[in-house]
Amino acid sequence: MNFPSETQASAPENLGHQAATVDQRFKDVPVIDLSHIRSTDFEDRQRLAETVRDACMRVGFFYVKNHGIDAELPLHALEQAKAFFALPLDRKMEIENKKSPNFKGYSPLLSGNNNPLGRGDVQEGFEFGWEDPTGHGIDKSADGVMHGSNVWPSEGDVPHFHEDVIQYYFAAVDLGKALFPIFALALNLPEDYFEDKTRYSAALMKLLHYPPQYGPVDDRLVGIGAHTE
Repeated sequence: MNFPSETQASAPENLGHQAATVDQRFKDVPVIDLSHIRSTDFEDRQRLAETVRDACMRVGFFYVKNHGIDAELPLHALEQAKAFFALPLDRKMEIENKKSPNFKGYSPLLSGNNNPLGRGDVQEGFEFGWEDPTGHGIDKSADGVMHGSNVWPSEGDVPHFHEDVIQYYFAAVDLGKALFPIFALALNLPEDYFEDKTRYSAALMKLLHYPPQYGPVDDRLVGIGAHTE
């Protein structure tokens, strides 16, 4: 992948002179090896933090390898996503996200529109978030925007769907939490700085299906309209 040779970046004040001496030019997205993310050797973690800091300040994002997530987990989740999206529309609409107070569940084709000049995003999705790994779930009375109980397709419609996708979700969240001490070190903060701020994950996962489009090209119908995160 090729990118502009120069970027503009601002940095936290606590990085001091480090922020002023960063070479902001880059041509590729960095691939960072996380083999030492849980090392008992502080120097290993510190070196990793410096690598992450460099990537964040020069590029803004990065790929990771040797992250520890079982390669089978995303494959199982992908197969379950294919099975779910292959269901008849009426079955999927039983758990449409408009029926949920926290936007969990199924979003049909064209239900979203990131570009106001477009006719809608040509995608369908299924969104879910944190739940108690012990299986106790979340009290529905605590439902709110972006938080609360998940909804799932029936076991009869998609066997093992819940089990397979939530296992991948938990693995991804665990990796994210393992990165926070590294982010803290990169910011010259105590390693546990983010611990009490990330205890209950607000992470959402969305399975997406972009169906093929046939016929005349319509620029108002794209998989997802231009947007920012």
